[in-house]
Amino acid sequence: MTHLLPRLTLMIVGLVMGAPPSWHGLSFGQSPAETTPPEHKRTDPQPVSQPRDQTAPLVDQFAQTHPTASELRTVASVLLRNFAFEEYQLRSAAEAMPADKYGYRPAQGDYGGVFPGYGPKELRTFGEQVKHVACANFAFAAELDGKKPPPGCDTGGTSPAKTRDELIVYLRDSFKALEKSLGAITKENMFQPIEGPYAGPNTRLGLANVCIWHVADHYGQLVLYMRLNGIVPPASRPNPPELKD
Repeated sequence: MTHLLPRLTLMIVGLVMGAPPSWHGLSFGQSPAETTPPEHKRTDPQPVSQPRDQTAPLVDQFAQTHPTASELRTVASVLLRNFAFEEYQLRSAAEAMPADKYGYRPAQGDYGGVFPGYGPKELRTFGEQVKHVACANFAFAAELDGKKPPPGCDTGGTSPAKTRDELIVYLRDSFKALEKSLGAITKENMFQPIEGPYAGPNTRLGLANVCIWHVADHYGQLVLYMRLNGIVPPASRPNPPELKD
């Protein structure tokens, strides 16, 4: 649980301070040279080195943001502002990982005894992580919309998406679906009860917080997958690339 506290803190800061309308042109983290283990060979394109003080820490960027009252006048606008940040992190990671690394699993072993009956017995591959998040996004959206969610998201779900390109499209579509559902949350319905197997029972606002947290949680795992392969996540580069929509 303690490893989630820094991310939850950033999310709270974002809810209070707001975040930029577009995340694609910002500096999101450290210089790649500062965080890539020396024993791993870099496999991603390397940007021109910049002095440390030219890459502002993420918390500083939150603090320097001054959204207008009109930008944060609704519950949905606050939720979507922070969800957009998490979307960029996750989707950009999925796009940056080479196809031949989608089957990468950081460790082998049977972990079924940790939480018996819950999730896969092995650590998910990179591709399985992406598919899980996509399935969960669709499931959360269905619950928010009062519909039946897809089954089995913990073990892959029912989507036939398998290749890197298929999973990237599946992930993109899932974010679009969930953004629409989050955008329908208002101050009048935010405490409406929500039922369902994914984070239910809950309220609309409570489930919305789970949606943001869930993406952040799995992005934290994908960062390790990428670092172990010598790849700096796009959100941690001085010049984050645009998403490929």
